[in-house]
Order: sequence, then structure tokens, then C-alpha cells
Amino acid sequence: MGAAVTGSTAVPALSGTQGAILAAYAELIEELGSDDVSYRVIARRAGIAERTVFRNYPTRVDLLLATAAWIEATLFAREESHSIFDVPLAIREAMQRYDARPELAHVVAETAMRGVSGAAPSPGRAQLERLLDAEVPSLDPAQRRSVIAALSHLDSVGTWVTFRREFGMDGRDIADAAAWAAEAVLDTIRDRVTPAYPWRRGR
Repeated sequence: MGAAVTGSTAVPALSGTQGAILAAYAELIEELGSDDVSYRVIARRAGIAERTVFRNYPTRVDLLLATAAWIEATLFAREESHSIFDVPLAIREAMQRYDARPELAHVVAETAMRGVSGAAPSPGRAQLERLLDAEVPSLDPAQRRSVIAALSHLDSVGTWVTFRREFGMDGRDIADAAAWAAEAVLDTIRDRVTPAYPWRRGR
């Protein structure tokens, strides 16, 4: 469910009614500061009947999971990175977006961290793997796994929550720290870039 460094999380196609429900719920979360908003209030905001909300999202978990995926795919969407070495900038920008909408960032993070069925803690992993395979294919499996794991962890709303809650960091410091850490991970492999990508060496 989290935003990937390298592209938006895919979500199933939604009907107009479903989109209205999720948008209404996200608005209410920001306004009320809680994800525990009644179906009646969501229905009123969406301009539909309460039973329509239940018909589309029978349980609170269904609604929360769908809303977190919608938030990640729409409000926190970002462009795919064209190089593994562009990832730190994408992480910096993602952290700034999370900081601008903290209530929604918490919903996405908590949904992923709870391990709710269907939540994807590292949705950008496949794209990171493709970029790494194209630019630094000489890494052995253990090195490759370590780089992917580190970047996937840094590129998550969970990292933003940790920096903010546990370390009391502000938005700029969070963005700087996450980008710096990603750069440090990538510095270990810059000298392994394939000849097809010579401009990536020693940046």
C-alpha cells in the first residue's frame, strides 16, 4: 500500500460510487483527525445512502484498506524514477508529501504495518529490482537483496512515521535524512554501474 519510489501503487478500477466513498472518507479523516468515522457520516459526505457504503465496503477493514490504497495511488502518487540513482530524490519528495498530509500518511502507514490482508508494505520493489538489474546487474544475490531491502524500507510512509513519532523530526529533516540514507546505500554500488550507464558513476 505504500507509495513506491518508482511509481504509483496499482489499485483495482473503482466505480464512481466507490471513488466518491473513498474520497469522502479521506476528507473526513483529514478534517476529524481520526480514521474512525461512521458510515453514516461518510455516506452524507459522499451524497449517497448509508447502505450503499456498506454494500461496497461491508467491514471497517475493507473500507480502511481500500481508502489507504486510494490515498497512496491518488494523493501520494508519483512519477516512476528512470534510474536507481534518482531514487533518493523521489524519496525526498515523497517524505515532503507525507508531511503535508500527516493524517492520511498515518492511515496508509498503519494499514500497511498492521499487515492487513492485501496491504503491500513495499509496492515499489518490482520497479526497484528492474532498475537495479538494468544499471547494476553485476551485484550478487545477497548484495542485490540488501540494496532492494534498504531502499524499499526507506521509501515508505512507515519510515516517515518513525522519523516523526520516534525522533520528533520535522518535515525538512525527515526528507533530508531519508534521501541521505538512500544516497549512502547507493554509494556502495556506484562503481558497479554497467558501461551502458557511465554517467551514473561517481555522481
